Amino acid sequence: MPTDVTSVPPPPTTTGPTRARVLRGFAVAVGAALVVAGVRDAASGDTGATARAQLNLIAPAAAGGGWDGAAREIQQVLRADGIVNNSQVLNIPGAGGTIGLNELAQMDGETQTLMMMGITMLGAIRVNSSPRTLGDVTPIARLTDDYDVVVVPADSPYDSVGDLVAAWAQDPNAFAFGGGSLGSVDQMIIAQLAQAVGIDPLDVNYVAYSGGGELATSLLSGTIAASVSGWADFSDQVEAGRLKALAVSATEPVDFIDVPTLRQEGYDVTLTNWRGIVAPPGLSDTARQELEAIVTEVVESAEWRQALERNQWTDTFMVGQEFRDDLAAQTETVNRIWTGLGY
Repeated sequence: MPTDVTSVPPPPTTTGPTRARVLRGFAVAVGAALVVAGVRDAASGDTGATARAQLNLIAPAAAGGGWDGAAREIQQVLRADGIVNNSQVLNIPGAGGTIGLNELAQMDGETQTLMMMGITMLGAIRVNSSPRTLGDVTPIARLTDDYDVVVVPADSPYDSVGDLVAAWAQDPNAFAFGGGSLGSVDQMIIAQLAQAVGIDPLDVNYVAYSGGGELATSLLSGTIAASVSGWADFSDQVEAGRLKALAVSATEPVDFIDVPTLRQEGYDVTLTNWRGIVAPPGLSDTARQELEAIVTEVVESAEWRQALERNQWTDTFMVGQEFRDDLAAQTETVNRIWTGLGY
């Protein structure tokens, strides 16, 4: 699931920021500053001023989210295989990861920090008009993909995407879709599906949530009619018969998700939720190559293979120039999507 959204602008149906939201945003910003100060202090100490001695992993999301989970899986591998002497995970939530990105971009030349990121951050940069982009940091590696699914309550009258689309098209503003933070891959998939069936994406009633648990609860209570989010967020509820999956956003059928792809259903929407890692700007080639080597050792480990299986992630590892080229292509794709939505 994409990231915490406490500091993200409200969905379109919200009339304006409340005092509570402003205060929460201020608290997030202050918290981020304190966390980053801790990172800098740890990195500038007299002992172990190398990534192999101390490595900080920033999850630009709240604890329990997808980036946080990936960071903690990496931390476990680092410990189990002794790849680094010590590591810590630091959460800097808010605005689809762009608060964390802003802080990382200010750590010029800092060689002991990595940050999780992914396609959701690309969307959040555009939607939130972030002053910082991924051009302001150092790409290290792409790690995994996982897949979004279109889900409705088990008692929903919609048994296919076609059924859902037919009802949606009758009154798009009244049909509430739920997903992750504004700018997330969830919202991009819904917007692309809207375009594919002739619904103006600006008419989509999209409600952003901070986690899969909240999404499932809203589906079951009828607060939203349908959701698009990661399979891992819904698999337990689908298997228990409380939710119904209609389609998956993958380019090809997925063995462990027993539903057709959106493309098989006639909708050419194939985005995947990929995750990667970046580092601060201003690194020497030697420092960047050391961080690339650390991440490569993680993904080549038996423990990481177990993490892939446990989380039902697909290995799409790319490192160095290959990832830099892929990131440029992904950025172009995401910007094209949001340009079409008026951002």
